[in-house]
Amino acid sequence: MTDSSSAPDATGTPDPAVVDPAAQNGQPDRGSAPESFSVDQEMKISDVEDKDLLESSLRLKPHEAQSYRKKALWVSWVSIVVTLILAIAAFTVSAMRSSASAFGFAFDATLDVLSSIIVLWRYSNAAAVHSAHREYIACVILGVVFILSAITILVKAIHALATKVLPEVDDFLYSVSVISGVVCVILAVLKCMLGRVLTSRALITDGFNSLVGGVMGFSILVSAEVFKHNPEVWYLDGAIGVLIGLIILAYGIKLLMDMVPRIRQTRHYERFE
Repeated sequence: MTDSSSAPDATGTPDPAVVDPAAQNGQPDRGSAPESFSVDQEMKISDVEDKDLLESSLRLKPHEAQSYRKKALWVSWVSIVVTLILAIAAFTVSAMRSSASAFGFAFDATLDVLSSIIVLWRYSNAAAVHSAHREYIACVILGVVFILSAITILVKAIHALATKVLPEVDDFLYSVSVISGVVCVILAVLKCMLGRVLTSRALITDGFNSLVGGVMGFSILVSAEVFKHNPEVWYLDGAIGVLIGLIILAYGIKLLMDMVPRIRQTRHYERFE
């Protein structure tokens, strides 16, 4: 006859000597099956958050994000003022010298002003610094502006090639080329650095546009100097304008293809802004 004291407890009371680690930390024991469900649930939540928030939300603390947001606003304001002045100067050079590169740079500088205004809107709301939906809207607007600007630059450059417009250079053109090239490259570096920290495609796109402006600024001088020493290469100025126009057009199309589908996935995030 078996001793009843050695039989297992029918009530299922656990042995007090065996302490579950989760219970010891003040957490209930969920068992293996609920634990796997919890992991799946966390993955689903993570997927939703990844669609709603940018990667910067995981990298930056709140005060760091706001600090970089203010820096992005300052850089955008400086970019607007500087590139607006350069655009006016470049349009003047283009009208005086009939330079396709100068017109291309002037139009790109105008595009830089518009893209910086879009970035200002993007970061105007402090609560939406990590908003993926707001980011994607800004990128779509930039993509449309890029395509329209590229078409204008291409038409002007092709017209210059068709009518065989010869490039000219003087002290004014030289000054505009050097200043615009240096300033735009500096702005491009600052924008791209901030864009990488904030994981902002809009800021990086704005930086890319500034970089294109810097290249076009130097190309005005290069094409004029090449023509001075080798008149047979009169077409270099127009060819550079066509190349820049195609690059901007391709970037704008790629931006729309990437961002339009993402806007549809993040519409529900609007309620948090």
